[in-house]
Amino acid sequence: MSALCARLSSASRPSSPLAAHSGSRRVLTALVARLRGAGAMVRGRISRLLVRDVRFPTSLGGHGSDAMHADPDYSAAYVVIETDAEDGLKGYGITFTLGKGTEVVVCAVNALAHHVLNKDLKDIVGDFRGFYRQLASDGQLRWLGPEKGVVHLATAAILNAVWDLWAKQEGKPVWKLLVDMDPRMLVSCIDFRYITDVLTEEDALEILQKGQVGKREREEQMLAQGYPAYTTSCAWLGYSDDTLKQLCTQALKDGWTRFKVKVGADLQDDERRCQLIRDVIGPEKTLMMDANQRWDVPEAVEWMSKLAKFKPLWIEEPTSPDDILGHATISKALVPLGIGVATGEQCHNRVIFKQLLQAKALQFLQIDSCRLGSINENLSVLLMAKKFEIPVCPHAGGVGLCELVQHLIIFDYISVSASLKNRMCEYVDHLHEHFKYPVMIQQASYMPPKDAGYSTEMKEESVKKHQYPDGDVWKKLLAAQEN
Repeated sequence: MSALCARLSSASRPSSPLAAHSGSRRVLTALVARLRGAGAMVRGRISRLLVRDVRFPTSLGGHGSDAMHADPDYSAAYVVIETDAEDGLKGYGITFTLGKGTEVVVCAVNALAHHVLNKDLKDIVGDFRGFYRQLASDGQLRWLGPEKGVVHLATAAILNAVWDLWAKQEGKPVWKLLVDMDPRMLVSCIDFRYITDVLTEEDALEILQKGQVGKREREEQMLAQGYPAYTTSCAWLGYSDDTLKQLCTQALKDGWTRFKVKVGADLQDDERRCQLIRDVIGPEKTLMMDANQRWDVPEAVEWMSKLAKFKPLWIEEPTSPDDILGHATISKALVPLGIGVATGEQCHNRVIFKQLLQAKALQFLQIDSCRLGSINENLSVLLMAKKFEIPVCPHAGGVGLCELVQHLIIFDYISVSASLKNRMCEYVDHLHEHFKYPVMIQQASYMPPKDAGYSTEMKEESVKKHQYPDGDVWKKLLAAQEN
């Protein structure tokens, strides 16, 4: 695999630099430089990029399963970038995987590394739109996408590391970096290609400028109260009835009022489990359902018609994430029953979100911090959701997804949506102990991070133990399997 990575990395180097829109990029860079001011903190040339395959095996416990992913090894391609700056700060980025295939993402990161190495960080953030497009539109690697699949996951990991480093150099958590940023600077980070029929630069700037009104008060509200969350930890498939009851009861005691249950494997079992959960949490608490892409379109409508009696707020991922018209058909059938459709965690890119919004195919939009092209692409989706007035309820869990997406949704409330109506962020209570700056939940709400960066840095001890296949955890497991 290492030899393949080396060949891919060499083969994907362009013969000439990306030339498109070079004139506009120079103008944009000059504008951004003026916006940032003479005292800009960004510094250093990127001198090293390291990527590691980190996996947390199912056999150690703590992972839930769903109707489509029965035995996940929650994993991450973990990127570290270093610069020659004297401060010694590093940027950490991740993308989430389920075990097998993580090595392919690692290979893709290495194939993209030449776009990052020896670049000045100030030049990257000074033309972040151009840098994003350079990564996402590598003249050879984009054939494997474009802007989807393994290469896009790798792009997300790299860009997440860049944002982490930028925020650390500014001495701010990412959400605060974004909140304090001039609207024109935010717009300069976004690639509007393929979405200008729905969202132009002018539209985005207008939304962000309107978001300046009341921003200070909303920031103070977030710091005092946090962003509302819901829990998925109580109702994974495979949990016994006693476990479901115990976890839901404890969650109620801990202040949780919003719960999500996995469905889709067996209708009778779903009905029994949903009734059990409703009996514990009561009729007034919010319940969501998640099928993890299990059904065909007619099956989704029929199945959810029978689960409607449990009053779910939404059904999540009822069918293939690529089926925009299928989601629209499901929405048309279920909305009269009081059930919304939520999707987005496995949508490839901003174009899919654009079409879902255009087709009125979803009532709740779920961004993911590691599947889209990092913050840059997520910004465009947040702005489109605002234009269509669709609430954003991010996907989280996995490895580090809670840590990352909290920054995006807190920024969204303060600077974009200015609303908490029908909005909440997913929370899953596992693997946070492996992060240097884990999420803080108080009264079922995400408390805004205060440490500088994107909360992406993992504990080195955890990384070494769980690195595949040479970490201590995997050496023992693989040896046991051989025996």
